[in-house]
Amino acid sequence: MFFRQRKHGSCLSYLFGCGGLGKAIAVDVVAGDEDWFIMEVEAAQATITHVIDTHVHADHLSGGRNLSEKVGAAYCLHSQAADWLRFPFTPLSDGDVIETGNVISRVLHTPGHTHDSISLLVSDRRRTEHPWFVMTGDTLFVGGIGRPDLAGQEQVMAGLLFDSLQTRLLVLPDTIEIWPGHQAGSVCGAGLSGKPSSTIGFEKAHQPGLKIGKREEFIRFLTEEIPPRPAEMDRIVRQNTSG
Repeated sequence: MFFRQRKHGSCLSYLFGCGGLGKAIAVDVVAGDEDWFIMEVEAAQATITHVIDTHVHADHLSGGRNLSEKVGAAYCLHSQAADWLRFPFTPLSDGDVIETGNVISRVLHTPGHTHDSISLLVSDRRRTEHPWFVMTGDTLFVGGIGRPDLAGQEQVMAGLLFDSLQTRLLVLPDTIEIWPGHQAGSVCGAGLSGKPSSTIGFEKAHQPGLKIGKREEFIRFLTEEIPPRPAEMDRIVRQNTSG
């Protein structure tokens, strides 16, 4: 497996795949970074087959669709994104499996930050069938949890986040690595660390919100201190949904 993380401000994007069979996935590409992904995948002697956004972004312009057109790859989001997008894309559903050579990515629908939020649970069959890491988008960060208010239903969305965390992510083995969509400086969550990765076990042990086992208590905790809305959020969402 080859694996690259790209930092753009507080945004974290990813390129990973099977070097032996030359297939790769790009995740959460920021507009302006498309040529970096092309350069890196060429250096790895691979081809990008899927470009995935973990959700429709509200804090930055996505370069996902543009990159997919440049390299001839499928542009993918969860199927619920069809409620907002004005252009065609490849819909993903919970449980879908994407094979890029020996690298296997399983789609987990993890709503709460947005209705269409997904995570990707990844394994490398050259080492083991067991999952190795999870790309959590804006659902779970190092040191924080995704904000629940972007849809204007913070109580409902916080409840969905609780469900996603409790039934999808926190039930994973403690050794699973977390690779999130943002780090410190982002307004997509509160208390984010500057460290760009962690593990399920470390976050469970040291994030106060993840220690809350009651849904209503978690909702109160998550909605007490919500960061200011992203600057120019409405314009960014319009552009990301109109293409």
